[in-house]
Amino acid sequence: MADHTQPHKKSHIEHEVVPVLDFGSQTAQLICRRVRDAGVFSVLVAPSITAEELKAMNPKGIILSGGPSSVTDDNAPTMDPAILELGIPILGICYGMQLTCHLLGASLHKAPHREYGRAQLTIASNGDADSIFTAVPEQTQVWMSHGDQISDLNKAHMTPIASTDTCPYAAVRSTDPSHNFIGVQFHPEVTHTPHGVDIFRNFLYETCDCTGTWKMSAYAEEEIVRVRELVGDRKVLCGLSGGVDSSVVAALLHKAIGDQLVCVFVDNGLLRNKERDLVEHTFQDHFKIDLRVADASKEFLDDLAGVEDPQVKRKRIGHRFIEVFKEAANDIDGADFLAQGTLYPDVIESGHGHSGNSANIKLHHNVGGLPEELGFELIEPLRELFKDEVRALGTVLGLPDSIVWRHPFPGPGMAVRVLGEVTPEKLVIVRNADEILLEEIVAAGLYRKTSQVFAVLLPVQSVGVMGDGRTYERVIAIRAVETQDFMTADWARIPFDVLARISTRIINEVPGVNRVVYDISSKPPATIEWE
Repeated sequence: MADHTQPHKKSHIEHEVVPVLDFGSQTAQLICRRVRDAGVFSVLVAPSITAEELKAMNPKGIILSGGPSSVTDDNAPTMDPAILELGIPILGICYGMQLTCHLLGASLHKAPHREYGRAQLTIASNGDADSIFTAVPEQTQVWMSHGDQISDLNKAHMTPIASTDTCPYAAVRSTDPSHNFIGVQFHPEVTHTPHGVDIFRNFLYETCDCTGTWKMSAYAEEEIVRVRELVGDRKVLCGLSGGVDSSVVAALLHKAIGDQLVCVFVDNGLLRNKERDLVEHTFQDHFKIDLRVADASKEFLDDLAGVEDPQVKRKRIGHRFIEVFKEAANDIDGADFLAQGTLYPDVIESGHGHSGNSANIKLHHNVGGLPEELGFELIEPLRELFKDEVRALGTVLGLPDSIVWRHPFPGPGMAVRVLGEVTPEKLVIVRNADEILLEEIVAAGLYRKTSQVFAVLLPVQSVGVMGDGRTYERVIAIRAVETQDFMTADWARIPFDVLARISTRIINEVPGVNRVVYDISSKPPATIEWE
């Protein structure tokens, strides 16, 4: 059985890096993204990492994340105190600030006034302000989320550099030359702190002396070289779905190994209108990639006949996909590697990243466990990237915007957008409604402003009137959401005139539909998909 731990993978932490110690914050990934957006590579690491292990990464700086615990709780996460003696610049955020001050001798107490939400920060004007606040207004809005506060700063050899009305130590810095530490009680990583980006850039470039080497063009070049060295003269099999992740993987691998890449696209009969045509045109005609199309539409639809339960739908589709993919793979000689579009959040959530605090949230096998089924060695060239970085890489590789900026599409396809039993007639209805919806969203300039937009065919019928006759026909629901990470999402405020055009066109142009409704549910409590 092949080893799936990627022993050949050269990590980008060999370059300029700022690791983030993850104390369980919901926004720890967002900290990494802010650092990378500023041009510096960043990874999450477990707080149990030792000072020596951290030093071996040769970091330009270190960031300590927030977290849900109180420093004084039993079993509260802590860190190796020797990290503070490395002389490397450290930025502590919320819990990270409190923990550091506590380790250095400051006291911690429950605040008389808890701060949750927006607060007005006042930056010190007496000469104690730090370069961390360069170009930040003296009065600025920040986002707070804490119930504890630090006191006795003198014992920790700290001085305050910013405050709020209820938090005198909203930002601090060390006065001890051996401790290169800055702490902020607020969260600069969230959008509710408007000058948070400036604070990160100041820390990275003013305090850590970073040069900004993290660029997608450089990443592409490094990955191309790595893949060539790893693969040699063997072949790589790539399961191509037409989505952003698998498309970027295919484009990168083709630049690296050319005709040694073989892509397999499974047509399950549950795709959007013209989906297969787009994939074939992009990868066969434009990139000249060896693309094998396995048309198993009939088999998938036969498996779904009479099935209404969404979980049973997903399982049957997953099992059939494995069978079809295995059969296609058996026809390809010399393929020792399987390429997958695993992203950095997938790695973190499945417990295989540097950080130990987000372990085992969920398992990710982008092609249904096929590495274990077929004995492939995995290649995952996107496993250090966030979604927005994947899109940037796709642009660097020359993928068209129609692929790079595609909204996500579920693995089970339209099967989970037809509520209840899936039939060919219902698929035609939901496909045509979805196509009209997306045409109008694009025409209104809203496609990139929304994160996911789609139509759902509901398992109900409603009374209507068309001309002088009574109708009893189907109902289409429209779902449009805005989100940064797809863990939470809010419904998109589509202008009424756009919704009106969408509704009118669907009712007029899609036979069998006489009513359109708009889903205004957020996630949570609702999920993005209906099934």
